[in-house]
Amino acid sequence: MQLSIVTTLYKSSFYINEFYERITQEARKITNDYEIIFVDDGSPDDSLQKAINLHQKDSKVKVIELSRNFGHHKAIMTGLSHTEGDYVFLIDSDLEEEPELLAKFWSEMQNSQDIDVVYGVQAQRKGHWFEKLSGTIFWKIVDALSSIQIPSNILTARLMNKKYVKSLILYNESEVFLGGILADTGYNQLGVKVKKGSHSKTTYTFKKKVSLLTNSITSFSSKPLVYIFYFGFFITLVSAIFILKLIYNKLVLNIAFQGWTSLIISIWFFGGLIILVLGIMGIYLSKVFKEVKNRPYTIIKNIYEQENSHEL
Repeated sequence: MQLSIVTTLYKSSFYINEFYERITQEARKITNDYEIIFVDDGSPDDSLQKAINLHQKDSKVKVIELSRNFGHHKAIMTGLSHTEGDYVFLIDSDLEEEPELLAKFWSEMQNSQDIDVVYGVQAQRKGHWFEKLSGTIFWKIVDALSSIQIPSNILTARLMNKKYVKSLILYNESEVFLGGILADTGYNQLGVKVKKGSHSKTTYTFKKKVSLLTNSITSFSSKPLVYIFYFGFFITLVSAIFILKLIYNKLVLNIAFQGWTSLIISIWFFGGLIILVLGIMGIYLSKVFKEVKNRPYTIIKNIYEQENSHEL
């Protein structure tokens, strides 16, 4: 098979039919040997049924039904692991990333034989001021703390060759940060600036963004632990100097210790610092706890393909 197209479904009912029509049209411009894989990530609307309807009228459509909502990144990895094409086009189904990007990325890859991946980068962040600001802050923090270089403002949309995809799906950690994995896999990658639309309210709430930021940092960097060590060393050094000063004042200058306020503030400060440090270490330990159990990052309930439904 020459081309596989992968997308995920979550509250996608309004867009799925138009997405199918447009991506099918683009795929046929390249080849008739293609497949479209819809991964239903426990969508609460009728996205799954609409995808099954498309499968029933088009044998090139494959539908993977997950047993519940596992998250966008995990659903993507599941879809990629079921591709058969020499090239794989990954894109969201909400039409904010235009299906016509397939032709653009295909042209870029064919013109550069040494390129393994062509991916989209937002030329300008979409949304209102808070969404733009939070996105900017997110990528700056990730860039500052990550041990690998992750391009800022990357999109889901990307065209990849089979060798890259095979290497990508070797990552089987339970806590998936797709942006880090895509960069960490390596190979020759080309970023192309594209315009991302804004057709719907984002499903990435502030809580989800904070969770994603925490996962992205702790998945690909140990810098917070290193910073804790240096910060602890600095606090200890300053405290030791202050203690020596108090002893000097008492023994040499005969100045008595004064003030309960400074003592209480110090207790609260160091108490909060200890809790913060333990919290950061706890996050890393919890990730180790999840990984050593070696649980699957998704569970497939059904696969609908080639006029058959496979119940797993």
